[in-house]
Amino acid sequence: MHTVKAHAKVNIFLKITGHKDGYHTLLSRFMRVEDLYDTITFEPCECDTFTIEGCDDIPLESNTIYKAYKALNDYTGDLDILNYFYKHKVVVTKRIPSQAGLGGGSSDAAAFMRLVKEVCHLMISTDELAKLGSTIGADLPFFIYNYPSANVSGFGEIVEPFEEEPLPLKLFTPDIGCDTTMVYKTFKEYLLNDIRLSSFIEWEKLDSRTLLERIEDPVILNDLYSASLIAYPELKKVSKEGWFFSGSGSTFFHLV
Repeated sequence: MHTVKAHAKVNIFLKITGHKDGYHTLLSRFMRVEDLYDTITFEPCECDTFTIEGCDDIPLESNTIYKAYKALNDYTGDLDILNYFYKHKVVVTKRIPSQAGLGGGSSDAAAFMRLVKEVCHLMISTDELAKLGSTIGADLPFFIYNYPSANVSGFGEIVEPFEEEPLPLKLFTPDIGCDTTMVYKTFKEYLLNDIRLSSFIEWEKLDSRTLLERIEDPVILNDLYSASLIAYPELKKVSKEGWFFSGSGSTFFHLV
C-alpha cells in the first residue's frame, strides 16, 4: 500500500496579465497549506477496470485523477501502469473542500501522478510530468513540482520556486461553491479592460508575509476577488475585514 499527501494551496496574490487563445494569463504566488491535505492511497485490490473510491459525487470521466491516469497511459504507453491498476485501487480521503480556491482536484491529480511515477518507476522527468499535467489543469504544474512556495505565471505552466517557508494561515471556507470557469468568464466580461500591469511590478520578488502586511486590501491582491463578488454576491455577506481571498474562491485566509 502506498500513500501520498495532496496539499491545498492559497494564492497570496493573483494578478491577471492578459487573455490569449481563449485563456487568461496570470502572475501569482502559490503557497502550500501544510495542515490541509487530501490523502491518495493505492490499495491492493483485484480490479476489472481503473477504480477510484472516495469521489462518489464526481463522474469518473470528469475526475481529475482519472484524467491524469489516462494522460499518463497515453503519454508513456507503459503497460506497467495498466497492470498496476488491475491489482490496486485508488482511495481518496477528501479534506479539501471543492470549489474553494484551494486547488483540491488539481492537487489530487498531481499527487496521483507523482505517486504513479514512483511506484511504476516511470522514466519521465518532473518537467515532463508538469507539462503533461498542464494539459489537465492550470494548477497541476505547481502541485507536481511540490514546492512550498512558488511564483506561477503564463497559463500556470511556468513555476518558479520562491525561497520561503509556508506561512501559518487560518482558513475560512463558507458554504458557497465558486465555479472557476464562471469567475474567469465574469472577469473577462466586466474587468479585463481594467488590467494595469504597472500596478504590481516586482511583487514576485517580495516574500509573502511582506505582501500581506503591505497590501491589506484583498481586492488589490487578487484580481479574481472582484469577479467572484460579481458572480457570487452572497460572498459579500460572509467576507471579514482583514481576511484575504484565495484564487477564484470561496476560501478566505489570514495570517495566524
